[in-house]
Amino acid sequence: MLGLCLAAPPAFSVNKDIVALQTEVENLQQQMTQMTQSFNERMGVMRNLIEQNTDTANKVATAVTTLQNTLQKQESDSGSKVDQLSGQIQALNDTLDELKARLSKVSKQLEDMQAAQQNLTAQQTQQQQQAQAPPPDVLYNSALGDYNSGKNDLAVQEFRDYIKYYPNTDLAGNSYFYLADIEYRQGNYQQAAKDYDQVLQNFPSGNKAPAAQLKKGFALLELGQKEQGIAELRHVVQRYPRSQEALQARERLRKLGVPASGAGGL
Repeated sequence: MLGLCLAAPPAFSVNKDIVALQTEVENLQQQMTQMTQSFNERMGVMRNLIEQNTDTANKVATAVTTLQNTLQKQESDSGSKVDQLSGQIQALNDTLDELKARLSKVSKQLEDMQAAQQNLTAQQTQQQQQAQAPPPDVLYNSALGDYNSGKNDLAVQEFRDYIKYYPNTDLAGNSYFYLADIEYRQGNYQQAAKDYDQVLQNFPSGNKAPAAQLKKGFALLELGQKEQGIAELRHVVQRYPRSQEALQARERLRKLGVPASGAGGL
């Protein structure tokens, strides 16, 4: 079940990959600089608009308060004046509500722009990290070689680096599997079950899926979660009936005294 360590590609090929990645990052940085400049200009316009609307709203609120005070003082003078002032106050209140709505809309646009800038920054950071990392094949083969050599601490760091820099590749699923295997051998069954499950959830069609489900079942049994562990082993038999993992699952179920299908009780 363990893969053989592949030889690292020639140095000139690795250097070529690194130069290509660095060039891509430089292009992204230039685009980011241009977008940041445009964003800052728009932010300045938006802030000025917000400040103007806020100032106008404050002035309207002050005018409303003044008119209300005037209305209270002149209530006894003339009914017509009262009606006139009431109309003015209503108009001012309507204007104030409209300004508040506009201010809310502008604030929402500003938040959306800030969120977009944060997303761009995150993408740039990820690209920079990948440019600084070794090429994916080199990093994975190095991790697998250390795993096969029993250098668990180094292998764990390298597999985690691979998942960090290249999370969407098929070999990321393999990296999760080998991390889980190291954790299983160290008796950390809880974390091992979680990492085996990462393989099943995110890479269900990967070549490590049958072994991950088998070993997840073993880990759950080690944790005393017998019912869940048996369910995982039965899934191996059902999904991969002709595989080596299915043979191991049947044998473990036989030792547990339960059938390979779900017909019998636990």
